[in-house]
Amino acid sequence: MCGFTGFLNSSSRDLNWHEDLEAMNSTLKHRGPNDQGIWFDAQAGIGLAHRRLSILDLSPQGHQPMISASDRYVIVFNGEIYNFEALRQQLTSSQWQGHSDTEVMLAAIEQWGVEKAVSQFIGMFAFALWDKKDRLLHLVRDRLGIKPLYYGWQGNSFLFGSELKALKANSAFKNEVDRNSLALLMRHNYIPAPYSIYQNICKLLPGHILTLDTKNPNTTPNPVPYWSAKEMQEQKSANPFTGSEEEAINQLDIILRDAVKMRMISDVPLGAFLSGGIDSSTVVALMQAQSDRPVKTFSIGFFEDEYNEAQHANLVAKHLGTDHTELYVSPQQAMDVIPRLPTLYDEPFSDSSQIPTFLVSELARENVTVSLSGDGGDELFCGYSRYNTCQDIWKMIGWMPTRIRKIFAGLITSVPIGIYNKGFGALSPIFSKYGHEGPVGDKLYKLSEVLAMESTKALYLRLMSHWKDPASLVIGALEEPPTPFSNGVPWGEKSDLFQKMMLLDTITYLPDDILTKVDRASMGVSLEARVPLLDHRVAEFAWRIPLEMKIKNGQNKWLLRQVLYKYVPKKLIERPKMGFGVPVDSWLRGPLRDWAEELLSENRLQQEGFFHPQPIRQKWSEHLSGKRDWNFYLWDVLMFQAWLEKN
Repeated sequence: MCGFTGFLNSSSRDLNWHEDLEAMNSTLKHRGPNDQGIWFDAQAGIGLAHRRLSILDLSPQGHQPMISASDRYVIVFNGEIYNFEALRQQLTSSQWQGHSDTEVMLAAIEQWGVEKAVSQFIGMFAFALWDKKDRLLHLVRDRLGIKPLYYGWQGNSFLFGSELKALKANSAFKNEVDRNSLALLMRHNYIPAPYSIYQNICKLLPGHILTLDTKNPNTTPNPVPYWSAKEMQEQKSANPFTGSEEEAINQLDIILRDAVKMRMISDVPLGAFLSGGIDSSTVVALMQAQSDRPVKTFSIGFFEDEYNEAQHANLVAKHLGTDHTELYVSPQQAMDVIPRLPTLYDEPFSDSSQIPTFLVSELARENVTVSLSGDGGDELFCGYSRYNTCQDIWKMIGWMPTRIRKIFAGLITSVPIGIYNKGFGALSPIFSKYGHEGPVGDKLYKLSEVLAMESTKALYLRLMSHWKDPASLVIGALEEPPTPFSNGVPWGEKSDLFQKMMLLDTITYLPDDILTKVDRASMGVSLEARVPLLDHRVAEFAWRIPLEMKIKNGQNKWLLRQVLYKYVPKKLIERPKMGFGVPVDSWLRGPLRDWAEELLSENRLQQEGFFHPQPIRQKWSEHLSGKRDWNFYLWDVLMFQAWLEKN
């Protein structure tokens, strides 16, 4: 696990190469504290820089930038190729200098070409490859978007790197905020690829290759997919698994075991995050089943019961016999992370579970350099409660004419929200079935919003949105087409709603929220996080599984649960799903109130000129009074404001 950066300059007159590369590379020290290197070709105007976190082959033979045996290619690489030893056996090269996966990557590219080589890689990766012979720059990102990669032209310099802070360190960089991207942040709580917070800077889409030809300076060709989640889901769904449930359980067990085993290969101490939920417990169970010593596991707890999963993790750890470490975090310890978020996340990012994710990463890093994580199970095995919510709501209301539904919505909102909160507490269990938090009045008002939706497509977007009309909030913004529907995924009303939502989340929410959160939190403390459930072979098998094996008797992630129950008793797992969150709602009314008030002051918002103050001030007032719970909306704005202040 590492970080890299670089530039390709179309005009040698502008070059300040050594200073720029050093400055860009120094910003990534947290991603690679063990080694660094730069390489430059003045005639071609190409510079590459790398920071190394040594995981495999700790010797100098793993140093990057690395040049291929033929001297044709130069690479800087972030990630791990888990099947590199198997690939080494297939390659004819006899000039091996070391034992790193990077050297195998270069040999594979020399023998098979870029696209064919990448299609053979099992792992997480983002890399930049310079072809000296054809004077081409290739940027490549892994299939599911586990590792990040930014790029774009700034003047005559094409900049690229693992994090935005590296690009910003280049003397050509312009700090111009993209207001359309800011609107997307307000809707999604993250900025979805290919957009970034800066104008003319993009995120490379997962599973894509961008090839820049120096014969066409100052132009950026469209990235080309070498693997598509949409196409894979279509192919695998057309060839569904036809075996019995027992055969499906055994097959998934075998695939997951191999995915986990591959990710246990390390020349440095290794462990795992353990929340006690289905996904992390499955990963840890499969690790322990294949280890001859107790696996090191880590969890954090909170003193607020509704946010605390530590006791569940502890029971799972005891059953499996892991070497378990837990840390109970006070509200002050959690809030102390907040000032670090603008630097950690590099562009505004407002999923508040970023706080506990950083804390558990920090805890793990005290003991290990690599930690396995359970991310990906919800998207592949139908785990999110919103999937059930969307389908159940549409079953209830879809048969009614939209006009009638809008009348019902109006009737709900005609009653002041405080009356619902005081007098209808008995309705809470109905909503808690779908994982909704907050007072009954908030829940009913949210229901009124979705009653007016004209289609399942509109309903899904509403459920995935924070600010419902962000372009009216952000001054000068024209929100791009809603991201989940601008990627070519069809949304026919007759096709399966669950499958569509899982696919769209895999393409957008997973890489741009979940994996971004984990990458920045873990790399912020120089910890490598590995995600075995997102082995592309696991994903492709999951897409072959019929929906009735993912949801059975009203239970989500049924098939994955059955694998877990081979190792952990049901009674340790069967409980309502908890989010990995913190009580931002109460913090904003208490210890964070002064901090938030300063960032949300009307004068400040007017002077900065990014937001219309009135809707923000209204929500802030309603939140403070307890009339409404607007913590998700306000956190979006606060994270941008904090980022803006820092940057």
